[in-house]
Amino acid sequence: MSIAVSKYAQSQEYGTVYAYDITMGDFSAKILSFGATWQSMTVPGKDGRRRDVLLGFDTLEGLLGGDYEGMIVGRYANRLSGSVTINGENFDLEKNENGVTCLHSAKEFSFANWASRTVGEDTVELIHYSPDGASGFPGRVEATVRYTLTADGAMKIEYRAVSDKDTVLNFTNHAYFNLSGQGDILTHTMKINAAAYVPVDKLDIPWGEIRPVENTAFDFRTAKPLGQDMNAPDEQIQNARGYDHNFCLDGEAGTLREAAVLRSEEDGITMTVLTDNPGIQMYTGNFLDMPGKGGVHMGAYAGVALETQYYPDTPNRPEFPQCTFKAGEEYHSVTEYRFSVDK
Repeated sequence: MSIAVSKYAQSQEYGTVYAYDITMGDFSAKILSFGATWQSMTVPGKDGRRRDVLLGFDTLEGLLGGDYEGMIVGRYANRLSGSVTINGENFDLEKNENGVTCLHSAKEFSFANWASRTVGEDTVELIHYSPDGASGFPGRVEATVRYTLTADGAMKIEYRAVSDKDTVLNFTNHAYFNLSGQGDILTHTMKINAAAYVPVDKLDIPWGEIRPVENTAFDFRTAKPLGQDMNAPDEQIQNARGYDHNFCLDGEAGTLREAAVLRSEEDGITMTVLTDNPGIQMYTGNFLDMPGKGGVHMGAYAGVALETQYYPDTPNRPEFPQCTFKAGEEYHSVTEYRFSVDK
């Protein structure tokens, strides 16, 4: 059980980026101050070989040109349709995607070098202050993220944030998982405890419908290979070239419960996701195309992101669970990624 701190990179724009290596028995993880990034997670397979099950990069330059691999995204994760209305006032947001939508709040939290420190021998705490008006959002926000690696192979991510004005808050981690550490994730099996999902238009914005998964390619209530319905004759699948959709989780939001189970039978590794959030966005890396760790190419379906969060465009969809927080009211959320290995 230990945490080692080192300098990861030095940048004129971002200053010193620190790396925190946490070791707990057979499991280890690396957290970066830049983007509060979960850079690696090393897990032994049933063959005893340790493999890094996260996609990512070896350099700061890689992160800057990547697709949010392992980064914290906020203050509003996922997409918003260009503006939000709070207390009757409309706030026009930075439109960083197609000049129309606001994706991941225009990268502010992901591309910040967070203040960071260790807490005990198993936890890294990171803090970022977002100014009032950042990307068009109201309120100065203080956000804190804690990563805790447990002895039994769980990464617990705890989010807290508070604003000095009423605002929307919705954070997640954008890690991509590949339990084999190589190849693609099409033969990984996925189970998602959700009886419904949110369909989206061609700009990936929902129109408010919550659609049952039954008799669709989106039914993961029983585990199935991720590639099984990847080419289904479903407009939602075809538009996205796979999955990039929010699933409406069963159970009571605010209660930590099982959301999803990802498994590689070949490697004997299972990852169980628990969260208190109302939704989980599954993105199967449909458009990945870049060099990653060790210069190895990350192509389509090289990893799957499981982003626990509120639904996309929630502030503009009153029928969705809401995430507008009053000034001084604390946003608090917990997600755990629990890894287990066949004996």
